[in-house]
Amino acid sequence: MGVPLHLTTVLRPPWDAAWHALGRQPSPGLFEALMRRYAEPHRHYHALQHLAECLDAFEQERAQAARPAEVALALFFHDAIYELQASDNEARSADWARDALRAAGVADDVAARVHALVMATLHDAQPTEPDAQLLVDIDLSILGAPPERFAEYEQQIRREYAHVPPEVFEPRRKLILGRFLAREPLYQTPGVRGRCEAQARLNLRQAIGA
Repeated sequence: MGVPLHLTTVLRPPWDAAWHALGRQPSPGLFEALMRRYAEPHRHYHALQHLAECLDAFEQERAQAARPAEVALALFFHDAIYELQASDNEARSADWARDALRAAGVADDVAARVHALVMATLHDAQPTEPDAQLLVDIDLSILGAPPERFAEYEQQIRREYAHVPPEVFEPRRKLILGRFLAREPLYQTPGVRGRCEAQARLNLRQAIGA
């Protein structure tokens, strides 16, 4: 599967801007390598559309980030590795981000913070660090998307797990969505919470009850 030109055109400016803010240049071909990863044929949700939506949401919240360039680069890398049978996708994505920043001469503490931001997308606990809270809220903002987009998202997730039989997939999926619904609040940052919380709860209740 090729990389859609219109999406790379949208994604390149925020990529360049983040590196410029850090005063460094990434390794040649790094952006293209990431784009190829997000365009892998087994991805239906964790793909370029999701990345573009995350970066668009981040632009609305940029002023809330303490270190916006680090959040932006963490978003670029957060689903860099996505293999359906693997349990270490976030760790490998975080390692790639950290190693890429170090290779570009970025300070170790910056690389470590980006690594930690990517690891926050495990969604095993709500983060306490503000930039991580923002990044996680952005990653989960799809839950509060308009009903049509949320329905498309659910279909995309099902396509990614088409190899899993319905009697296994459906209860597991409802368990995952139920865990998000149980969070009070679901979103920790005021901007994302104001835009997405109410719709997310409607979407989740409907999906769990379906």
